[in-house]
Amino acid sequence: NGRRHPPRRTETQIHARLAPQDGDLSYRKIRFGTFMREPSKGLLDGLRDRGIDTVVIGGVVTSGAVLSAVRQLADLDFRLLVLEDCCADYDAEVHRVLCEKVFPRQARVIKSSEFGGLF
Repeated sequence: NGRRHPPRRTETQIHARLAPQDGDLSYRKIRFGTFMREPSKGLLDGLRDRGIDTVVIGGVVTSGAVLSAVRQLADLDFRLLVLEDCCADYDAEVHRVLCEKVFPRQARVIKSSEFGGLF
C-alpha cells in the first residue's frame, strides 16, 4: 500500500532513464492488481483512448504485482510483453517458473536486450 512505499522516497522513484516523456501515461500503483481502484481506471481509459493494445511489463515482485498485471491485462485483451530480466522475486525458482511456464500462456516473455529490436 501507499504507506509501505511512500511516494517521495528515492527507491520508489522512476529511474531517470525511464522517466515519462511528454504525453506518456504515468500513475502511482499502490495495489497488486493493475486496474483495481482509482487512479487505475484513468490508466485503463488512457490506454483505450489512445488505441494502445500492447503493454510491456516489468517490476517487483514477479509472483505478486507482475503476475496480477499479466492476468488482468490478458483478461482485458491486451497484447503483453514481459521483460524477464526487468522483474524480480524474493524466490528465484518462483520467478523462473512464472517466466518459463506460466506467463508464456498469456504473454511473450523476452529479455530487455530484445525489446528494442521489436519496434
